[in-house]
Amino acid sequence: MKTQTSPSVKICGITQIEQALEIASLGVDAIGVIGVESSPRFLCEKKRRTLFNELIENAPSIKRVWVVANLDIKEIREGIEGEGSPSTVQLHGGESRKLCEELKKSYPDIQWWKALQIRKKADLHLAETYEDSVDAILLDAWSGSSLGGTGNRLPIKWLENINYKIPWWLAGGISDSSINEILSRTQPTGIDASSKLELQPGIKDIEKVKALLDKLKAIKKLS
Repeated sequence: MKTQTSPSVKICGITQIEQALEIASLGVDAIGVIGVESSPRFLCEKKRRTLFNELIENAPSIKRVWVVANLDIKEIREGIEGEGSPSTVQLHGGESRKLCEELKKSYPDIQWWKALQIRKKADLHLAETYEDSVDAILLDAWSGSSLGGTGNRLPIKWLENINYKIPWWLAGGISDSSINEILSRTQPTGIDASSKLELQPGIKDIEKVKALLDKLKAIKKLS
């Protein structure tokens, strides 16, 4: 059994400015906004920039994560420039290592994360091929109908011996009821929580967010 640690926390799929600011005030490390139009948590560019501007003004230390999938370089460039810019871009589609390398080289002030949907244990090795191309890896459970936000969990036994060269984040089914098992058996750099903390897609249950953070604080005290 691994020693429990307290990872960084990202709350993803935020759609309301008020919730973004309230969740930021609770001490999370990152706020994620979805830029994938097929997602029920999609936030249009104008609203996304407004929300990120509010975070820049009121919670500047919070990572502002823009989650996108299969955009071309021109679309990504337009999305990261100007007001309300992200500090991190999470590439959640089929982006190649070459594209990731180009983006990281061209925009070194932005953090570039590559999300991978893991269908079988062997898929975890794919993340190793991106280690020199991005700043962090995010592992999510595979779904045939959605790129993320399904609440599906990866088998913990698959994750027990992960040792990537770069930071890695774990997504999928994370809540106060699952976090103890996750952190007792694996050690992600960060956790990415979304659907298990919601009243409905894009609207978080603040009490569930607080419960997760309280559990993490308790784990940290015991470590």
